[in-house]
Amino acid sequence: MDTIFFKLGACQTAKEAAVIGSLVAAAATSGVDAARQEALVSASRCGANAQHVRGLACVLADLISHGWRLEVIGKDILAYNKIEPAQDAGRDYVRQIQLGQREQQLRKPAVREFVRSMERKRLGPTGWISVFSLMRDGKELASALCSTGIASALVPSVIDPYIQVIEDAERQRCAFTGLRLMDIWRYFRYTWAMPYNSVPGRSMLVLIRDAAMQNHPVIGIAALGSAIVQLAQRDTWIGWTSADFVRQVQQQPTQSIARWIPQRLERLVAALYTADLYRDGVLSRRELKNPTDSTFSNLRAEAALQWKLHRKFPHRDKHKAQTYDEKYWKRETVSHLFRAKRCETLALLLQAQKALNDSEFRPTVASLRFLASSGAGRRAIEILLRGAKAEHIGIDMLDITICGAVPPYNPILGGKLVAMLLCSPEIVRAYAKRYKDTPSVIASSMAGRSVHRQPRLALLCTTSLYGERLNQYHRVQIPKGMAGAKDAIRYVYLGESVGFGSSHLCRETVAELELLISQSSQGRRVNSIFGEGVSPRLRKVRDGLDQLGLPSDIVLNHGNRRLLYGIPLASNFRELLMGLAKTPKYILPQNRRKLVTECIAQFWGKRWLSSRLANHPEIIDAVAANDLRIPDRHAARVQLPEIITETLPLFA
Repeated sequence: MDTIFFKLGACQTAKEAAVIGSLVAAAATSGVDAARQEALVSASRCGANAQHVRGLACVLADLISHGWRLEVIGKDILAYNKIEPAQDAGRDYVRQIQLGQREQQLRKPAVREFVRSMERKRLGPTGWISVFSLMRDGKELASALCSTGIASALVPSVIDPYIQVIEDAERQRCAFTGLRLMDIWRYFRYTWAMPYNSVPGRSMLVLIRDAAMQNHPVIGIAALGSAIVQLAQRDTWIGWTSADFVRQVQQQPTQSIARWIPQRLERLVAALYTADLYRDGVLSRRELKNPTDSTFSNLRAEAALQWKLHRKFPHRDKHKAQTYDEKYWKRETVSHLFRAKRCETLALLLQAQKALNDSEFRPTVASLRFLASSGAGRRAIEILLRGAKAEHIGIDMLDITICGAVPPYNPILGGKLVAMLLCSPEIVRAYAKRYKDTPSVIASSMAGRSVHRQPRLALLCTTSLYGERLNQYHRVQIPKGMAGAKDAIRYVYLGESVGFGSSHLCRETVAELELLISQSSQGRRVNSIFGEGVSPRLRKVRDGLDQLGLPSDIVLNHGNRRLLYGIPLASNFRELLMGLAKTPKYILPQNRRKLVTECIAQFWGKRWLSSRLANHPEIIDAVAANDLRIPDRHAARVQLPEIITETLPLFA
């Protein structure tokens, strides 16, 4: 492959060019981490330009770690084509990058102290314990698997899985060790290849434990979180893509969709606080039903003004709630941020209302067909579909963000067990219980009152860690009839992600970019205030790259493609997520939750564990290698990287 190079960016001064040039040279000899730290120290010599240099150095260091080849000539920064890994080495390539970021995290003093504190022996409810008490000895497990024989009786006689949802992160403790469940989950999370980062929005952490052994060791961990808002392949599969939905309406208009149009519009408009807009003359009550072109221009002008004021005076602390009460929601809804969002949303919804008025819409198939025949009508349908997606994506579906087994269970396909157990009605129930009394923050801030939406988990989605079809989700399913399943529950392959995002930029880099943005005279567009918009981290990085003069579309194209999966828990998940249905039709019975979990575990033992042992007897050696008598040999132990400190000579 020919070498292609292009100008990635430019340094502002000769001093900056010297620092960045040294970074690029040092990365090849002393390593990227050391070169990064040296550049951060040297940046202080650049005076008022120091933060610009720090941000640029961190971004370039991450790109070098990700396989980029850079060169500094004069003040120009040249980038050569990324070193593409061989097709069969992609997994190792991505893993190596992730491990580098994780080791950077594990070098932090607070993280190292946490890991050591978990490994330190202490007196617990059952005697002297530590996190090692929650690891299963590989030799013992290997022996039990061999002596029992290859049969479905392996579950629950040798491995007896159950689900433990962490409901109270601060106070919930393990009954056998006294350790906080959150700390147990966090410890084992540090054994993953990728660094541990918390994510905004709803979340639920899960431990899968083994009741067959003393202390109920951890089989695996999982985490569910708020779904990614924009994902093309998933949205097409669900039916959220505007063009596909409009085409469906044009080709097969139905009575249910005809009724859905005015009902959805009325629901979305009623969910917005408008009293202040009436009072200030931005909108009249008459315009709510009969909007005109001036209605839209007034609302958009007000939205632009409020966004400008918000970015100039973000008042982050005022948006943080100690308690969510009616007083808080009233204050939020009239803030610059949410007044801007309300005006923008109303402008769109009233545009749809005008299209319905102009077509003299009635909830009939003929009227729906006529509406979809005009550009304004199709636009109205798209607006209502987008509103339905915004309402349901944060309530009725979740992403699986972490899913995997802890050694010694991973060689025997424990990851598939964890993936299957996440489909259990125990997870559906735990999610409903956790968030049934939790107000929807965005909806409440837009309505000026507490808005509670019943959580009905109907769909899970996830991505593989690497872009390989043979992963822990491959061919995972709960067959029809098993535990009363009305249909099969499958991990449905949806396609590949585009390999675009900020995951290859470390937390330190994002922090430096945030500081750079904060010094801008234009103000910060992203202030990490819930409601400003989706993907705040990505938007911060984009703004930071713009400040550095780097092309964000090129820098953010990391190329680490992942496989996308959808896991329907309800047969009518599409109708539910589009607001066409109110009640989920769950595939698994919801009234026998623990029994269903047991049946799933037994099916895993018969379908995956037994065949794994029969076809790969060498797996027993991999299990036995996790000898708990020598903790360093147990792969479930967090391996802290060495910290090499250079000491200066006493006398120069």
